[in-house]
Amino acid sequence: MSRTLPCQLVSQAGTLTRYGHGMRRVIFNEEHDMFRDSVRAFVEKEIVPNHEKWEHDGKVDKGMFRKAGSLGFLGMAAPESYGGGGVEDFRYNSIINEEIQRAAVVGSGMCITLHNDVCLPYFLNYCNEEQADRWMPGLVNGDLMSAIAMTEPAIGSDLASMGTTAIREGAGYVVNGSKTFITNGINSDLIITAVKTDPSEKHRGISLVVLEEGMEGFERGRNLDKLGMKSQDTAELFFDDVFVPEENVLGGEGAGFLSLVKNLPQERLSIAITGTASAQAAFDWTVEYVTDREAFGQKISSFQNTRFELAEMKTELDMAWVFIDRQIEALNVGELTAEDAAEAKWWCTEMQLRTITRCLQLFGGYGFMNEYPIARAYADARVQTIYGGTTEIMKEIIGRQIVGR
Repeated sequence: MSRTLPCQLVSQAGTLTRYGHGMRRVIFNEEHDMFRDSVRAFVEKEIVPNHEKWEHDGKVDKGMFRKAGSLGFLGMAAPESYGGGGVEDFRYNSIINEEIQRAAVVGSGMCITLHNDVCLPYFLNYCNEEQADRWMPGLVNGDLMSAIAMTEPAIGSDLASMGTTAIREGAGYVVNGSKTFITNGINSDLIITAVKTDPSEKHRGISLVVLEEGMEGFERGRNLDKLGMKSQDTAELFFDDVFVPEENVLGGEGAGFLSLVKNLPQERLSIAITGTASAQAAFDWTVEYVTDREAFGQKISSFQNTRFELAEMKTELDMAWVFIDRQIEALNVGELTAEDAAEAKWWCTEMQLRTITRCLQLFGGYGFMNEYPIARAYADARVQTIYGGTTEIMKEIIGRQIVGR
């Protein structure tokens, strides 16, 4: 993957490609389009045929993840010296997210998007040279699947109140506590874990340590039974006197909260992208359905209510994509703020829920059947306004920026 055009030039040099029933998007160039073709072929060949089985199993086969690494779909922003693409360009991440949503294999593709969009930035930004040499090749080629563990059973979004501790002992730390709702919690090899290295402090007492598969005292709980995204393994994690060497601290002791805050805008933009892409896919399926299906002797698409519903949904989708694309540009040049990402996260995911609900209604009784992708999308979408920070938390972040505390 060669270095792409600077983001500010894309509007002039980008291709005018239309994806689905929406406005043409101009942030991509020909290299992005070729990458999209490769991702789409990979999803169709490696994920779609196995998705039903993985939904039943509650997790994906890690062989698929390693195949993604071998094809260059992991660690696009990682240095070339570690096998990465060497290009910090979130348009590639967005393409992967969009193609997973288009193919309706959300749960099975989540291991890739979480690894690339949420976890990898911590390794790229905070690994020292020794840590990068140890972990980065596996993170890029798929030998090491990553996860991040922040949430605890009793604290939700209140990270400063976490109870998991990492107390200094000799040349490392002894970790005790638990985490829950951890994506990739069953399959992951490396888990970035938020801990309290100084329980007397709130934010300044938080550090990030990397737990590895096989550490004594580290146990994975049950694979949680969720409403949707069944093939995305989501687990409880338990730490009972787990010794973690000091070499596994990311970014230094006490720097964990600032590290989390710095990386959350990209995570929230990723969720906003998946929300918009999911809504776009549902809309496209619905347009095809209503132009095919008949009721009372005429196409469903011929009813005024259907046309009005489609018109409103298309307008919201077009507005969302323009906002999303502008935020991708901002992220690429280091200008995406926490407030802007919060706006995208809450509005796009709430739009996702509205759109999919309206689309399901247009499918009628068939929309309630799991054999139709719209039914799966309805279940898969519900968590979008919750994880990564609830809609209410996003509004609080925005509101505080406007008027202060």
